[in-house]
Amino acid sequence: MVELTRKTKETSIEVKLNINGSGQYKIDTGIGFFNHMLEALSKHSGVDLFVHAEGDLDVDFHHTVEDVGIVIGKALKEAVKDISIARYGYAIIAMDEALVLTSIDFCNRIFLNFDCNINGSIGNFDSELIEEFFKALVSNSGMVLHIKQLYGVNKHHIAEAIFKSFAHSLKMALKPAQSVLSTKGSL
Repeated sequence: MVELTRKTKETSIEVKLNINGSGQYKIDTGIGFFNHMLEALSKHSGVDLFVHAEGDLDVDFHHTVEDVGIVIGKALKEAVKDISIARYGYAIIAMDEALVLTSIDFCNRIFLNFDCNINGSIGNFDSELIEEFFKALVSNSGMVLHIKQLYGVNKHHIAEAIFKSFAHSLKMALKPAQSVLSTKGSL
């Protein structure tokens, strides 16, 4: 279990993460839709995830969403630093009319390709924050991540397919391996 905190003038974030879990979660960010997406991420990846976030939600949700991404990314990096994992993971997940492809390379390099057409609000949640969450997560985890929306119109369905597709990709990438999967001998 990795436990990390981040405190700034804008947010206070606590994360507990266990990559060898069973998808148990307790999420409280103060942002209902974001809680729902993080719960789906935990359940579908099998990663136990406990998040408590307090932020300047009266300003907007940006700082909280971004900082949660930072801390989850750092926790993932810490969780895999001394173990050999499958490294690669991919999934194509349907959510009604939405279809999203995700591919991960947990390689200690950083790159995000977020190719999704999701604009506007989902309730009171700005959908553009989904990309901000994944930017923060990728930048702090040492992960290459491609997320591509193949189909979809309903913003809620697209968002849920994004998080579930990422979760299933992560589950595959985190599977134990016998040795480091690199001809260099390290990532």
